[in-house]
Amino acid sequence: MAISEDDIARVRAATDIVALITEQVALKRVGRRWVGLCPFHAEKTGSFYVNAEEGRYHCFGCRVSGDQITWLRETQRLDFVDAVRQLAERAGIELTEDESERHLHQERRRLYEAMDQAVEWYHDQLMNAPEARVAREYLKSRGINGEVARRFKLGFAPDEWDRLTTSLKFSPAQLEGTGLGFKNRLGRYQDFLRARLIFPIFDSSGRAVAIGGRVIPGYTDETRREGKYKNSPETPIYSKRRTLYALNWAKDDIIREGEIIVCEGYTDVIAFFEVGLPRAVATCGTALGEDHFRTLRNFATRIVLAYDADGAGQSAAESVYQWERQYEVDVVVASLPAGHDPAELAREDPDALRRAVAEAIPFIEFRLERVLLAADLSTPTGRAKAAEAALKVVNEHPSDLVRDQYLIRVADRLGLDVDTLRHSARGTPRRSSPVSSNETPPPRAPVGDLPRPGTEALRLLLANPAGVREDLPARLFVDPRQRLVATALSEHGSVSSAVDALRSRGEVEAAELLDALVVMDAPAELDPEAVIAQLVRSAVTHELRVIDRELRQGVIEPGLAMSVVRDVKERVNELEGPTRQAAIADLREWLEARGVA
Repeated sequence: MAISEDDIARVRAATDIVALITEQVALKRVGRRWVGLCPFHAEKTGSFYVNAEEGRYHCFGCRVSGDQITWLRETQRLDFVDAVRQLAERAGIELTEDESERHLHQERRRLYEAMDQAVEWYHDQLMNAPEARVAREYLKSRGINGEVARRFKLGFAPDEWDRLTTSLKFSPAQLEGTGLGFKNRLGRYQDFLRARLIFPIFDSSGRAVAIGGRVIPGYTDETRREGKYKNSPETPIYSKRRTLYALNWAKDDIIREGEIIVCEGYTDVIAFFEVGLPRAVATCGTALGEDHFRTLRNFATRIVLAYDADGAGQSAAESVYQWERQYEVDVVVASLPAGHDPAELAREDPDALRRAVAEAIPFIEFRLERVLLAADLSTPTGRAKAAEAALKVVNEHPSDLVRDQYLIRVADRLGLDVDTLRHSARGTPRRSSPVSSNETPPPRAPVGDLPRPGTEALRLLLANPAGVREDLPARLFVDPRQRLVATALSEHGSVSSAVDALRSRGEVEAAELLDALVVMDAPAELDPEAVIAQLVRSAVTHELRVIDRELRQGVIEPGLAMSVVRDVKERVNELEGPTRQAAIADLREWLEARGVA
């Protein structure tokens, strides 16, 4: 499908790029720009800049850049058309599409609408249906009152086969496309969930995409032997490996605190919110995976695992260490009392839960503690076995320095000679984690390598295009890349259109330069007249070098040339004085006569 340029421009203009990017990346305002950690390569200091006015982003570390459409293409692996269509839907813009494309777009919209209706229906059942009393009583027993239930849109699925299906009259395509229902062996559609508490799952922008259901103790026949939790299947609008429960509510506090708490269950997340730590999320019925981790890292560099003791200990150690190194984050573990999950601890001792997060310890330290606490240290044999188990934990870590520090700790704890322990460690096979291909950042964008007068002039042109365009013609820029940028800006009405035009002509370096410049703040003290004067000085200096070369080649007569050069240099000196405006006008006239401006 071909999308008209007018539609593309409308979509770009209607999409707040900061709001779009902050659904996946934490951004903070710095001057007139927004800055955050680049989601496309590992870094600890933010080099990812966003210009809200122009709708552009650029990373000075890995040099990725783009607009709202590029963002969706790169982060969600969409083609151009799908990215534009999704942004249009978000902005409420009707694209001029052919019938087949319009049908696909409308089907996806119907899935979101069906999920929204289902969430409201389940929530109404919990809050008002007499049969939901058992669910309400159970929630009260877990410390969840009506206000909390409304905040998280909790719901209730009656113990019937098709109450939702018959009540909301969804089409088969909506039932199957959302996972809300399915066709049973009798060929009839029935609800996916029944006799359960409902936890709606939203994407990071706040759209309902799935549901999770928990059995209610004592409500149904225990002989059903159903799992405690049951979650929506993968659908066109829901990916388990990319979705984190409650990220839509938690992201603001995550950004403020620079920390994200990862739990195992929905009620654990709610518990953290209730004790004043509204930065908790949970995986949706799956183990913590790399796609989850990539999302987490986009929002915070300190990741607290708040599983119960066994759950944290069973996490894949190699993966955690690999992700720490690859994404440059700190993974720590909130050490909860044995036998307590966060929801239980929030009810019994909320201060202890808050303390566990504040005093979270490195992942390797947590694993070592579990090994040593479980060992019998009263006998030489017990201590030897504990040392062997501890060495296995220590050797999982990829850093030599970290391993040695923990070997010293283990030796002190067990009363062993550290050199003996080191010798044993060298004989213990160590698994190595893959090294990220992003460890060496790509070269920086070439802004600093270009003539400064041209750079400042382009920044001025971006900051005040209408006011200075006539005073900054492209011919005054001596660098060819800067000249291409100035030309593109004068020919096109927006930065995104200028970038597109440059890339379509194969001028990649110029396009990258424009993307880098547009996310940089123009200095507050920038004096337009001074910038223009410096740009003219740069153009004149360049042209004087041309004259000097022509003199050496015998192209022009020395006497006439030297007289002109003397007069021009005198006018250049006046660029710093009270007659600057007149000097600028005279020098531009001379440059124009030379075919430069």
